Amino acid sequence: MANAPLLSGALTALITPFTDTGEVDFDALRALVDRQIEGGINGLVPCGTTGEAATMSDDECSQVIKAVVEHVDGRVPVVAGTGSNCTASTIAFTRRIAEENPGKIAAALVVTPYYNKPGQADMIRHFEAVANEGGLPVLLYNVPGRTGVSMSSDTIVALSKHANIIGVKEASADLVMDTDIAARVAPDFALLSGDDFTTFPFMAIGGHGCISVVSNLSPETMSTLCKAASEANFDEALKLHRKLQPLARILFERSNPIPVKAAAAALGWCSPTMRGPLYAPDEAFVSRLRQALNDFGLA
Repeated sequence: MANAPLLSGALTALITPFTDTGEVDFDALRALVDRQIEGGINGLVPCGTTGEAATMSDDECSQVIKAVVEHVDGRVPVVAGTGSNCTASTIAFTRRIAEENPGKIAAALVVTPYYNKPGQADMIRHFEAVANEGGLPVLLYNVPGRTGVSMSSDTIVALSKHANIIGVKEASADLVMDTDIAARVAPDFALLSGDDFTTFPFMAIGGHGCISVVSNLSPETMSTLCKAASEANFDEALKLHRKLQPLARILFERSNPIPVKAAAAALGWCSPTMRGPLYAPDEAFVSRLRQALNDFGLA
């Protein structure tokens, strides 16, 4: 389709399974990839927030991204999390991922720099530098609840004009801002919700899809919701939106990805092991989580 964005539909912010002793469990990772693709997912995003990249070394992230790329084998697009709060480090790691996976990464997911608290002009310079020097198309990632800073709609619109910045994962849940962005960017600039709760309304105002946590557990539901919304089948999309809400609520009661990884463990897909300072939840929470999975039809 002319003027269609490179990325659309439901993409999964993939968890990173660890063994009981804390190493990456590549067998479990490959099984998760297969489960996602069999469930109709439209793309995979390893080494983002949900993938615990913040507590993994560059070498570990590189290995996880490469393992996902190789196992996907072109079946769906792969977007690699490469961002950090240092411009030079982000450029270097993005370039490394591009060189290690030539022609196989759809985009680099680059988060707004956390902790430093850059202003809007600073963020523009940061993202343009990564887009110019990193060797991959850039997908902006705005998640103020995690980083303490938010790109403004003016900043996102300005960055959308850069030839190598292809879209945004917008996780503020600010539908007023999102409506403004959607009205002002080109049709081929990918607008992806980073907030499971508002994916349907986000798409109703002009979004193209989502990067989802919930889809780790039910890629079928989220991909079907996005397809229905993209086809203006709003009755079906609303029904699925409502179905997802109880599961989404419990998945965000604790810091992501504590609940979603505990849920995957409860389903027998991987160990519940996490990297500190995040830890597996108490048994009372897991019991409630199991009930939510059962109510959803997953257990």
